[in-house]
Amino acid sequence: MPGIGIPSLASSLPPIVKRNYGRWISHEHPRPGVIKHDSESGEACFTVRAAMPPNARVSTSTMRMLCGLADEFAEGFFRVTQRNSIEFIGVPEGRIEELIARLAKQNFPVGGTNRSLHNTTCCTGYMHCHLAATDPAAIMKAISEMLHKEYTTDCLPAKLKISGSGCINNCGEGSCADIGIVGIHRDLPPVNAEKLKGCELPLVISVCPVGAIKPKGPGMVEIDPKKCIHCPACSVACAAFAPIGSPDGDGVAIVVGGKAANTGDGPAIAKMVIPYLPNNPPYFPEITQAVRNIVDVWVANAQPDERIGEWINRIGWEKFFQKAKLPMSFRLVDGYDARSLEYAKANVRFRW
Repeated sequence: MPGIGIPSLASSLPPIVKRNYGRWISHEHPRPGVIKHDSESGEACFTVRAAMPPNARVSTSTMRMLCGLADEFAEGFFRVTQRNSIEFIGVPEGRIEELIARLAKQNFPVGGTNRSLHNTTCCTGYMHCHLAATDPAAIMKAISEMLHKEYTTDCLPAKLKISGSGCINNCGEGSCADIGIVGIHRDLPPVNAEKLKGCELPLVISVCPVGAIKPKGPGMVEIDPKKCIHCPACSVACAAFAPIGSPDGDGVAIVVGGKAANTGDGPAIAKMVIPYLPNNPPYFPEITQAVRNIVDVWVANAQPDERIGEWINRIGWEKFFQKAKLPMSFRLVDGYDARSLEYAKANVRFRW
């Protein structure tokens, strides 16, 4: 019946895409931020990609401005990508430069395609979540501004993706990016005895992923500091453990080498290389400097089309830490202790 269910895909397709659906034969990048798709019909579809805020939050007036540009340049069609870029689809070739200039006037740089920094992305952080140990949107903004040239030009060995997560729940998918910024708590969750009375103790105990919460007499629990990994799981299940974290203890860890694609070496989970950096808003100099260092080392040593994780797998983690001048620990890289060194060297995902 009309009006029931999900609208058909065809109703959301730009006209040029609908005309050539299933007939695309190739694509290329005429310039950073512009993608050209060629159809067997002879038509070419030009897409212009621009950066958006890392968490894709914009004001109503900004969204109306973007909709106006879509009406003027792309027959009313645009889309927000998985990494929160905005793409205007079906822009006439002769009007591409005009659209780029209009976007630049509104501080929306065009780029993020091919061998460049793709749009940074992150979770909502403090905006909607009480678990965050840092402000991922602010950190990603500082990183984006630092790497503005890398976003607007094809100056990198391969694509570069940087993601941020406010805590180790990793909603921002930092572990799946070339470089991930992950918020971490270092203090034990507080236990409020009064609020604990309103929680189900079996649930509180079982929700801990490492079994750090144990019963302590009637109606009370305790946290083993040797087991606690400072995740916010307990504070989600019971208000007795919130608020979690502290301004002095919270910060971020940096992980590298993650990838979601199945190309090259295939998908991979990033590995921690810096266990802790402090929160120093608004520019987070320690974090941006660490990211700049990793990017510069990768650019100076990687082969063409070799993403960060693939480059590290080729040279080995030990050499990566040496080149990046970072202190190395077996526990830091892969959770192995000294007795598992031979296994670490033999593992197909951990090249030495």
